[in-house]
Order: sequence, then structure tokens, then C-alpha cells
Amino acid sequence: MSMTVIRSVDPGSPAQRAGIHPGETLIQVNGHAITDVLDYKFYTYDPRLVLTLSDGAERIRTVQLRKAAGEGLGLNFETYLMDKARSCANRCIFCFVDQMPPGLRDTLYFKDDDARLSFLMGNYITLTNLSERELQRIVDLRISPINISVHTTKPVLREQMLGNRRAGQCLEQMRRFAAAGITMNCQIVACPNLNDGAELDHTLTELSDLYPGVNSISVVPVGITRFRDSLYPLEAYTTESAEQVLIQVEQFSQRCLEQFGTRLVWCSDEFYLKAGRKLPSEDFYESFTQLENGVGMLTLLQSEFQAALSFEQCDTPSPFSIATGVAAAPHLTALLEMAKGAYPNLQGEVYPIVNHFFGETIDVAGLITGHDLIQQLEGKPLGERLLIPTNMLRHQEHVFLDDVTVEQVEEVLGVPLVPVEQDGGALFDAIFAPDTDLIGESYVMVSEDSAEYYDYNPPRKRKEGKP
Repeated sequence: MSMTVIRSVDPGSPAQRAGIHPGETLIQVNGHAITDVLDYKFYTYDPRLVLTLSDGAERIRTVQLRKAAGEGLGLNFETYLMDKARSCANRCIFCFVDQMPPGLRDTLYFKDDDARLSFLMGNYITLTNLSERELQRIVDLRISPINISVHTTKPVLREQMLGNRRAGQCLEQMRRFAAAGITMNCQIVACPNLNDGAELDHTLTELSDLYPGVNSISVVPVGITRFRDSLYPLEAYTTESAEQVLIQVEQFSQRCLEQFGTRLVWCSDEFYLKAGRKLPSEDFYESFTQLENGVGMLTLLQSEFQAALSFEQCDTPSPFSIATGVAAAPHLTALLEMAKGAYPNLQGEVYPIVNHFFGETIDVAGLITGHDLIQQLEGKPLGERLLIPTNMLRHQEHVFLDDVTVEQVEEVLGVPLVPVEQDGGALFDAIFAPDTDLIGESYVMVSEDSAEYYDYNPPRKRKEGKP
């Protein structure tokens, strides 16, 4: 069945007013064939549209409608992409999915590499599974930005790292995008003694040559789990090797700052934590373009939390605890101590959770499982609620990676769980919540891209002397 079959029509929408019905198939918009969500969003932007529809019985009709420019039609399809998600065609030697243990839910083993999700959701793609038609469509529609997992620009090395003979075409494709005025954000997963050192300098130089087409570059350390039997022999970064990468990248970024007026490339927070380095200031990260790759995330969290702490005046909340990864625990502890300085009666504790499930080399909060949470916190004084990062849970669900549910953890630990978004203001709100009636929902600053989360904005009092 075609994925462009209309599943439902929003009440009061332009489509409903035009007489469009569920069950019809959208074929064309203003004469352009609609094959997926990219075509749909691009060609339905205009205020005046002519839609070509089929009723499933080979009867074709056209519908004219008017709406505001950029306004949605109100049509809903079987899938968000109006197509099947495209899987990865690579066999990357550092792939995290290949390092997952057996027995987890099937969705955790699906490797997506879909350009449409790059444009619409910010996913990073490798470009290796794009046909010439799809490459040209990106150019023709000028869809931007596109997020690219580069890793290296040297063709032979990229083919080796991605396990794909087409991987060596990456730089040529990126030059094509840059010439078309398409903005690219790039990611490099650094693997010790493979694509760092001189190879990293080579990659950064070739990518910087594409500025301003290349808008930002992140360098993140490879993640190594304990499930690497029969896989390519990779090592995790040590304190010393992480420091070497930081020095190398910061020197390169300084040259970019002098040449372009932007640092262009940043290391993720993980490198600073592994090296035992103090995190840079907020100004260092400019517009936080690579936030989703963990670049400047902890710095921004601290800045937002400090702002909320200085601006808000709240009553001392009930006792609580925070569970997080080993890497971020010292920073959350510092924020908690800062809060205790302003509220001496505040009772809270930060618990770093060691990742026994994937291995202790994995120290980020997003890969903590329900079993590890239970085993390490059972019997501990947790207060009246346990705050956890939302990225511990499956998107839009209260399930951990190991299929343990929030409710199961709550039953064993005897406290309600409060998922909190990676946002300093959200963390402040979760700590100083006036009651626990909203436990189980996410405390978050809601945007159009995260409307599924609960918008919690409790009444606040300003501190004296603050605007």
C-alpha cells in the first residue's frame, strides 16, 4: 500500500475545508510527484495549492485550496516519513549497535541512515546509501542543514572505517552540497590510532576548506562496550590520549577563529571529562550548534541552572536524589552544592551509576539501564523522589534500555522517578517542585520539536533586586 495514503484529516484544517477525505492517496502537489515527507513539506509550503488525489479505485481528482504560507495542510499519513525508514548500508568498525548485547527489543538493533531524518530530526547520516536522484533532490530543493557523520575525508580510510566501498565519495558529495549553498554540520567519531593524530588534522583541514558550507564540526570519542568479541580491535581513550586530542583540536579551532571568525570545530564534553580538564566557558561554544553531540552540554546546563538559581525564590523542597552517569556526576554534585549555598536546608544527593550492563568504559547517563539503577540504589537514602535524565528512557516511553519500566524501578526503590530534560532550568524546576503530583512526567522547556513532553512552569517569585 502506498505510504501517501491519507490516514486522517485534522478537524478545521485547510485539507478538511477543501473536502479531502481519509483513504485518499496524495499523488501530486502543484504538478510535483509526492513520494515522501520531504516532497510533501517542500511543495505544500506555498499558499495556493492544487492537489491531485486518487480514491483507490483509479479515479483521479484535483482539489484547489488556499492557506497561509507555511501552514500545514492537516493531513496525516501511515508513517511520519510517508515511507519506510532507510537502514544503514555500512559495517562501521566502531558501530555502537554492533556492541549491544543480545536479547534486547528489536528496535534497538535497527541502524537508521536516513537523509530525511537528518533534515527533519537532526540525525547524522553517512551519505553512503543516497542514490543520484536523492543527491540531486537535496541540491534542487536546497534542503538544509544536513548533518553528516564524516569520521575521515581520506577515501581509503573512510571505506575501511565504514565498511562500504561508496564511503570514499563523501568529500566529493560534500563539495557538491557546498557549491549548492547547503549548510552541513559534521561529526567525527575519533578512534585512537586510527583517525586521530595526523589523520584528524587532514580531515579538519579538508572540512574547513568547505567553510561556510561546513558550519560546524564535533569530535567525539568512540564508545567501547564489553560486547566486542570478534569485532575490530578498538581501544578507549585514556586521560593522556584524550588530552592530546583536546590540544590538537583547540589549536586547530583557534586558527579557524582567526581565519573565519568561528572556532568551527569543538570536542565533546566527554573528551574534557576523560582528560580531567575543566570545561570551557559558555562563550567558547558560540551558538552551541553541536549541542546534540554533547558539545558544551554541561557548560550550558550549569549556566542555565545558575541563572534560575539567581532569578528564582522558592521554598525549600522535599528531600530528593539524582541518579546520573559517572562522567556527569561531579558536575551535578557541584550544581547541588551551589543550590545548597543558596538554600542551606536543601536535602539532596547525587548518585553516580556505574554501567555494569555495557561495561564501565560507558559512563554517560543515557546508557544506564533499569537493572543497574535498581542494583546500585536499592536500600540507599533517596529522599522522596529520584530525578533521572530523560535520555535514560526510550523516547516518549517510560522504559529503560533493558526493558525495565519506570514503574518497576519505583516499586523496588520505593520512590517516584522524575525524568528531567537536559536543561538547567528544567533541573531547577524539578528540584524545587512544589509537590509531587506531576511525578512521572518530564520537566522541560517545550519547543515545537519536543511537544510530546510535559510543560511544567510552576509559579515563581523573583528574588529581591532582580529584574
